[in-house]
Amino acid sequence: MRKHLIFIALVIVVSFASCNIKKPEKKLAQKKSPNIILMIGDGMGLSELSSTFYYGEGESNFLRFDEIGFINTSSADSKITDSAAGATSLASDTKTYNGAIGLDADSISTPTLVEVLSKINYNTALLATSSITHATPAAFYAHVKNRNMQNEIAEQMVNSDIDFFAAGGLKFFQNRQDGKNLMAALSDKGFVVNDTLNQNYNMDKKYAFLLADDGMPAILKGRGDFLPEYTQHAIDYLTASDKPFFMMVEGSQIDWGGHDMNADYLISEMLDFDKTVGVALDFAEKDGNTLLVVLGDHETGGFTLGADNGNYNKIKPVFSTTSHSATLIPVFAYGPGADNFKGIYQNSEIFNKIMMMAK
Repeated sequence: MRKHLIFIALVIVVSFASCNIKKPEKKLAQKKSPNIILMIGDGMGLSELSSTFYYGEGESNFLRFDEIGFINTSSADSKITDSAAGATSLASDTKTYNGAIGLDADSISTPTLVEVLSKINYNTALLATSSITHATPAAFYAHVKNRNMQNEIAEQMVNSDIDFFAAGGLKFFQNRQDGKNLMAALSDKGFVVNDTLNQNYNMDKKYAFLLADDGMPAILKGRGDFLPEYTQHAIDYLTASDKPFFMMVEGSQIDWGGHDMNADYLISEMLDFDKTVGVALDFAEKDGNTLLVVLGDHETGGFTLGADNGNYNKIKPVFSTTSHSATLIPVFAYGPGADNFKGIYQNSEIFNKIMMMAK
């Protein structure tokens, strides 16, 4: 009897002990931070964007977005922004004075999206139909008091966190009056410069494509599919890595068409940008973990799509200025966190809305 009681007691002790042993917890797979593609139509207001609905051969890619907002683009010192202050606000979470690149209103450097995201393991890319040293792309990696300091901006590109870039701007990297050969400096920093495009990118290398002396040719002058094609090549390069990526793509010359009050120039550049948006959207839809944000930095030209002499079946593009305007600018978003971009807010809030998803 006593042996039987001892046996029962041991069973009870062992049972309690086993209940207190913690079973190893299953580790949940850590979700990769989302890729981020920011697309900027320089000078793209609502009428510029609307032209893709009337002049394109197929449906506008902007029809594919559900989340839409508006931004106020005024700069720190003016009701109407220039591209430098506008891009700095998008890239650096600050309002600044017209002409400033990567500085706040007190001329103090502000961290850019490229710099902040690089520190948390993102790969980065910039593409533009301007020179890579032009105001909008420069605001994502450079810090200078005036946008015209393009030689200094080029030097900062050499030491930047950019992994892939494609644009014009050769004259700021070679045959400079100061004798500096920044093409060699890029190579020394690990860039493969102006190599042939391929599908087998070496992720231990960075890639630089400087394809025109200054800005790229206009669509009307034979640029072809540079922007959509190199957007796809940048995606191919960036997705060869396990890291998330940030990419900024600028349709730079929508703005130039507006300044020239040239409707054919503007609309052809807008259609090219729309085609490029389609490339990015196709990837984002397939990937499932990419935030795509498409917006303008400001409007240029006071562009409208008016009735031609009262004929409501015929559109006549009309301009009101050779400069920028103060109109609110549409923002389109797709992917994780897209609903954060709805509403009406300041352009400087774009940075924080992106960073909410990147952390």
